[in-house]
Amino acid sequence: MIHVDDLAYLSARDIADRIRQKELSPVEVLEFFIERIQTRNPSLNAFVYYGFEDARDAAQKAESDVIENRPIGPLHGVPVAIKDLFSSKPGWITTFGGVRALRDNVVNDYSVFSQRIERGGAILLGKTNSPTMGFRGTCDNYLFGPTSNPFSIERNSGGSSGGSAAAVADGMVPLAEGTDAGGSIRIPAAWCGCYGYKPSFGLMPFVARPNAFLADTPFLFEGPITRTVDDAVLALSVLSGYDSRDPFSIRREVEFTKNLCSQSLDGWKIAYSPNLDVFPVETEIRERVGQAVRDFENAGAVVDEVKLEIQYSQRELSDLWCRLLMPAYLSIHRQMKEGGLDLLIKHSEDFPPQYIDWINRHSGMTVLDLYKDQEVRTSIYDCVDAVFKDYDLIITPTVACQPVHNSVDGNTLGPSSINGEKIDQLIGWCLTYVFNFTGHPAASVPIGLSKDKLPIGMQIVGRRDRDEDVLIASAAFEQMRPWKDNYKLCDQRVID
Repeated sequence: MIHVDDLAYLSARDIADRIRQKELSPVEVLEFFIERIQTRNPSLNAFVYYGFEDARDAAQKAESDVIENRPIGPLHGVPVAIKDLFSSKPGWITTFGGVRALRDNVVNDYSVFSQRIERGGAILLGKTNSPTMGFRGTCDNYLFGPTSNPFSIERNSGGSSGGSAAAVADGMVPLAEGTDAGGSIRIPAAWCGCYGYKPSFGLMPFVARPNAFLADTPFLFEGPITRTVDDAVLALSVLSGYDSRDPFSIRREVEFTKNLCSQSLDGWKIAYSPNLDVFPVETEIRERVGQAVRDFENAGAVVDEVKLEIQYSQRELSDLWCRLLMPAYLSIHRQMKEGGLDLLIKHSEDFPPQYIDWINRHSGMTVLDLYKDQEVRTSIYDCVDAVFKDYDLIITPTVACQPVHNSVDGNTLGPSSINGEKIDQLIGWCLTYVFNFTGHPAASVPIGLSKDKLPIGMQIVGRRDRDEDVLIASAAFEQMRPWKDNYKLCDQRVID
């Protein structure tokens, strides 16, 4: 029987199995993780809301269900965190990423992730930090401050799901929610050494009201951040599936119950792009990802370096991503204003200046402006689609740089340049948002640690609606290069 003190880095699958076999008590499991969070979170700032009392009630019921041999779900008794951006659980605070005016904002609805993960038996125990409105690849805001990286606490965890990735890497939960409009699952997964999975668009429903079509420009996603590929597969078995409230939700069933983690890559064709044609990438990251992708040849795959023939600069692409999000943000602010809360006028100081600048510059966007941007986006889609006519996967670095140092003003940004080339500090160092333009499934896989003992992530991208391919390749890589020992650096860090 496993000792309760060994729970921190046990997988979600193992926890659920041992609860099912009555080797672990859901109540004991929960109390272990609550104590670990209370001890370790102050030094990381990964959690910004504790829902411990609700979680204790859920754990008591979960224990009763096991004792009474009632039907239980795949994640029964597993502690899980959700992200404090747009996700909600009735009675819990939602601040839209640390907006000070929303510090007491209670939302009494379930988001899809929260609802489905609880139906699968998981126990929600709190919410994790996010940048304001999720509009950047770092994790910081004026209300809660930055989330630190558990591998190096003076550095940032990445964003926007930075609190979730830090909590998973630090053993505070085995599984946490990520949302992804430009890489917000994959970026912090790369910086925190986790496995982050963005499904194909439509596989996991994205339910938004009053605008049911909010998630298409760019494509918005929810997905799991875990420490193992198998745990992501387990989470997706609960999270995916058709929902009529989402007009983009697809009915295609993925066989998550079959063993995706032990299939062969023999004969697969993999396209390797070291920089998506246009991104400057730090030398160590480029070299390490280039070495890692060659491991797939040992598994029987053919690996070719390719050009995507992208005709736009990296700065034009990052500006495009920022502009495409403006209609959604402007609409959210309009809805809040109609509800009596004019954040942009009465609480503009709650938002970073970069966000306000983009809002102000594009509040007068026309339909023609949007359609011009969609034409550029289409050209990127065509470039990606052309590669998939000949290859099963595309592999790139997840991000172009190592984790940046935290700021002290609540406004941590990414680097202003890489290899002497200027980039946008919000998102320009991330090779992730290209696949939010296109909707392809994508994962960030840990490939090891840098010379500075910081995680490096590799992005694996699959054909539309071929999530199985990405998961199979991820699992094959995990078997070739296991990364579980890297978490010892997090577990052994000094707690002030």
